[in-house]
Amino acid sequence: MPEDNTLATFGGRVRFFRDRAGMSRAVFGDLCGRSGAWVKSIENGGTGMPGLRMLIRMADILQVNDLAKFTGENRLTSVTYAKRSHGQTSGIAQALTSYPLALADREPTSADALAANVAQAWMVWHGSPNQRTAVATILPRLLEDARTSVRLLEGNERRRALASLAQVYHLTQLFLSFQPYPELILLTGDRAMQAAQDADNPKAMAAASWYLNHVWRDAGEQAEGRIDLAHQAGRLLRPDINEEDRSLWGLLQLAMALSYAKTGRRGDAERHWDESRRAAESLTSPHPWLIFGTPVVDAYAVTMSADLILGHEATRQGDRIDLSAVPSRTRRAFHIAEIARGFYLKREPVSTMHLLNKAYEISPDTISYNLFTRSAVSELMTTGGATVRDEARNLAHKINLAPAA
Repeated sequence: MPEDNTLATFGGRVRFFRDRAGMSRAVFGDLCGRSGAWVKSIENGGTGMPGLRMLIRMADILQVNDLAKFTGENRLTSVTYAKRSHGQTSGIAQALTSYPLALADREPTSADALAANVAQAWMVWHGSPNQRTAVATILPRLLEDARTSVRLLEGNERRRALASLAQVYHLTQLFLSFQPYPELILLTGDRAMQAAQDADNPKAMAAASWYLNHVWRDAGEQAEGRIDLAHQAGRLLRPDINEEDRSLWGLLQLAMALSYAKTGRRGDAERHWDESRRAAESLTSPHPWLIFGTPVVDAYAVTMSADLILGHEATRQGDRIDLSAVPSRTRRAFHIAEIARGFYLKREPVSTMHLLNKAYEISPDTISYNLFTRSAVSELMTTGGATVRDEARNLAHKINLAPAA
């Protein structure tokens, strides 16, 4: 955060982080449930600092993990309120931050065996309703085996092992996502890209670009950088002659669409979404572990509309998609929660809670860590009608969310 007199006030700090996230006042105001004029009044000092609940909401939207960066006073982390930590995270973190140096008595896992083990881990991730707990039992050993193998193997075998290692880092990133460990999430994204580059594998680099886009987009940073990265990775592929390349190329178009929607650029978002949809339509089957295909592309149209604060369009898009065709529990649950976000924007709490409960039935793990779910349930416990309040409290109990004060 730069030293600047304009940051001496609460309003100045809000404007700094809003500009960093690339949001207009209107977009940020709508996400806060307020108007662009309210944001302008906050930034110009006409309106004072809001209460704690709104401060936390603003910090979540702008991805500011330390509320002291807003208040300038006592340090108070928003992740204390908004994010949940998995009980097995410490074991994953230890495996991620240890280094296999002494390998004299070790034998490498072959590139074929490593690829098969990684493929099995992806099946566990997409097939389990509690995917974090399920994958946590195998990730530490998988990290150790993959990192050891790239040290001991040579030539093409080593390059293949590096491509598998990049996927292991992707799985680790997914496990850590929506937990209060941003430095570890950034580490997994960076290491995955490094492994993909060391493998000299364009497909691996494209997948790493997709996951780095998630890291930066969720952090509200690198808006132009993440789009440029997707462009660069796309140019390494041959979508005209290879279906896997076409799948990855379409995925990168989707990454750019999501980034443009996040910063309010609807036209650019829709243009890249159209490119992604055309690529998906040409595939004979979804990508085996990235799950890229027409149902997922259609589902992300809901996310784009919600990010653009178009609640009616988000729910209209939600009515068009068949999520039963998505071969991943966590993806189905996430996208149903995104449709719920559309109804939340429309101020329809009954539909919001109905869909969040439906998503929880599909994947309790996904919904327990979903930041929109935790924020919406927290609010509806106090602001919803009698029926909605009871439903919200029941779901809050299931996802280990503290009851409203």
